[in-house]
Amino acid sequence: MSSQEYVKYLAQRFVKYMETPKEQRTKKPKEKLLYRWFGMLPLSLSMLIRRRRK
Repeated sequence: MSSQEYVKYLAQRFVKYMETPKEQRTKKPKEKLLYRWFGMLPLSLSMLIRRRRK
C-alpha cells in the first residue's frame, strides 16, 4: 500500500466519522471487560454451565 493510498484511506475514514451524528458516535455499547480480555471463552463456559444445571 503506497503512502498516497493510505492517506486516501485515512481521509475517507475521517470523513465517515465526522458525518455520523455525535449521539450515534458516543452511543457505542462497551463490551464487558471479561469478554474483551478473554474473548468468547467466558460466554461459552457460562452457556455450558447453564445447560448442565437444567
